[in-house]
Amino acid sequence: MNEIDQLSNFLQKLTPLSRSCLLSELERLELCGIDMPGSSDLQSRLRAEFRKDGSNQARATSPSRHFFAPLELLLIDGAPEHANMGRISRNTLTPIWEWICRDLLPTMARDYIKAINDQVAANNQKEVLKIASTFQTKVVKVLESTLASAESTEFARGKLAQYTASRTAFEDVKKIQHVLRAGATLPKFNDRLPEKIAKFDDGTVDQITARLDAFKKAHPEALPFALTLVARRLKTFWQLVRLATKAAASKSAADVAAAPYACVVHMVLDQLDDRRLALRIALRHNRVLIARDLLAEIYETEYALKVRIDGIEHCEWGIRLQQLMDAIAALVSAEVSRFPSNVGHILGSRRLRSHDTLGGKLSYLAWKGRDAIEDGAAALRKLIGQT
Repeated sequence: MNEIDQLSNFLQKLTPLSRSCLLSELERLELCGIDMPGSSDLQSRLRAEFRKDGSNQARATSPSRHFFAPLELLLIDGAPEHANMGRISRNTLTPIWEWICRDLLPTMARDYIKAINDQVAANNQKEVLKIASTFQTKVVKVLESTLASAESTEFARGKLAQYTASRTAFEDVKKIQHVLRAGATLPKFNDRLPEKIAKFDDGTVDQITARLDAFKKAHPEALPFALTLVARRLKTFWQLVRLATKAAASKSAADVAAAPYACVVHMVLDQLDDRRLALRIALRHNRVLIARDLLAEIYETEYALKVRIDGIEHCEWGIRLQQLMDAIAALVSAEVSRFPSNVGHILGSRRLRSHDTLGGKLSYLAWKGRDAIEDGAAALRKLIGQT
């Protein structure tokens, strides 16, 4: 029996859920930059079974898809190890679902799966939603009990580790708990947001901040997810930083860090890291035009952070920003070095840094002028208040 036959026999001995979990784990390792011999062939075989469109994005089975439905707008396709405040890795859902079914609530999960499948077959969507909501509530309650002590938390973490080697999958379990606990509040918050926020000006920032304040009062632990829903509406993700800088006493990094929504800076850096990962994958597959667009967005974000937060380079945010930009520079350098020095490469073009153009420099001067006026007005108000 050759290796291919042995592999086929091994796969057939696994349950469909285990094979799906294996596929997610192989994709996770690939996203982390870990190359395994034979992984591509194995992924192709498994995708042929689970994803008829050949997609490399996890597709949940019907019962798990209905259970995880409230997370859909918060899911990303990056590696679970990647920092993602307010977002959940799609690749962790399969192992988490298997953990729920086998360890957390095995009997209730079997009943739920049967009930969902029966109602799906009957095309009774209303009952499907009701059954899913009931099971979500049960899972949240069990998680609250499980995470109540350090001992039971570590036991659960060890059980989940049997289904994935991801170091951060258990953090996604906690995120899922927060989202499900928020219930209908998060979808209602999402529905009240504008479909698109073309201009995130002061008036719009104030409106969104008021809605966030109300949401935070009811569900503080779910706030990062509400911020993620706001970010989805923005023209560019770095604009989320305005929620922090608008409320800060000044543009200094210390004042921005003291602002109510300072966490958005971490979220923007998380998304910048997303672009770094996407850039690496694009370059690996020779998708140069995609890499070009990603790099332009990366440079724009770096510039915006440095302009809008004074002294950022001297704080934790700036250290992480520099680490990301160094890693990105290494990717670009490795790509450009593949070509002779006398041959220009699109990723080496200065045009990708739009702020280096005349228009960019004029915009910078305009920002500085506006900031000087605002800082002067703030200082005057402070002086009046003291007198």
